[in-house]
Amino acid sequence: MMNPATGQGFQRKFLKALTLSALVVLSLAGAPAPLASTTPEGFAVPQPGRLFEFPRDHGSHPEFKIEWWYLTGHLFAEDGARRFGYQATFFRQASPDGTRQIYLAHMALTDVTGERFRHQARLNREGWDAQASTETLDLRNGPWTLTMTDPTTEKMELRGGVRAEAGFALTLTPAKPLVFFGEDGVSRKGDAPTAASHYLTFTRLRTAGTLTLGDETLAVTGESWMDHEISSSQLDENQVGWDWVSVHFDDGRELMLYRLRRADGTTDPASTLTWVDVASATQKAGFSWEPLTRWRSPRNAAEYPARIRLTTTDPADGRERVLLIEPLLADQELDGDRDGIAYWEGTCRVRDESTGRVLGSAYMELTGYANPLDL
Repeated sequence: MMNPATGQGFQRKFLKALTLSALVVLSLAGAPAPLASTTPEGFAVPQPGRLFEFPRDHGSHPEFKIEWWYLTGHLFAEDGARRFGYQATFFRQASPDGTRQIYLAHMALTDVTGERFRHQARLNREGWDAQASTETLDLRNGPWTLTMTDPTTEKMELRGGVRAEAGFALTLTPAKPLVFFGEDGVSRKGDAPTAASHYLTFTRLRTAGTLTLGDETLAVTGESWMDHEISSSQLDENQVGWDWVSVHFDDGRELMLYRLRRADGTTDPASTLTWVDVASATQKAGFSWEPLTRWRSPRNAAEYPARIRLTTTDPADGRERVLLIEPLLADQELDGDRDGIAYWEGTCRVRDESTGRVLGSAYMELTGYANPLDL
């Protein structure tokens, strides 16, 4: 059993490191320094031209300091009358000397129809209650698991939930090929020679299974997004938080955005927006991000952007697109009751501002609003 005081301090540092490393950047102001081969601690740094091998590279990479597998998705009851959003996140971090692994996991469920948000976190050391295979995708933290059941189709099984209030058993099948964000297999996060990551994503997973709410069990179907990121470094000191959006458009395309926020509120040049076409080819585009309204947390008084105007260029026709990102429930804040780091992450819809037409679904994550990240 981890000492509570020591555990809480480690949890804060752990989540800060994860948050910082999650900010993958695809464009930088000026030329970044050449990549180092290792960090000063001796952890591996992602290198261009890596030849990925699957299913092995779906698994854990303990030679890197930090790694996570991040699922978000949109679920609908079989009768179509009820809608849900879910988050299932498995994190791994090595101790400073690399001899031990610590595992953190977050689960969240948004009941859009019932207007309720549930969430839970688990923290365990490597051992009987938490593990990550180095041979394939096989993760466990307490009763929560994520496993690749068929390496040929890359089909996965997720088992998760929130205490005794909710549970989900989902099968996830890739509808599109795996995407590698970045250039030559590497996503640079800043100018530092260790600021890089391997960033692998299934942008669209067909999802089906059961959702349990108390005594009620629902058959559900929908679509999910899965990020797998491998890194050993942190970001620049002037960045205090970040915003992330993934979009499933109804036309079969996707969009991913990272906006890195500086202390003065401006957008860091390392921020990026990437379109993914129907064949999973990627193309970057410029963007502007404008919060139209804000939501104030009743728990910590943090003010989060609640409705976003996102302007970018559509590579399909070269025209400007003005998209509205609108949460389907205002309060989707994970309040940090276990780890001390509060952030907002929830299910949204995407509309065309000029026509008002719904274009698809999104998941949005907003960090650093309750407290600036301590870099």
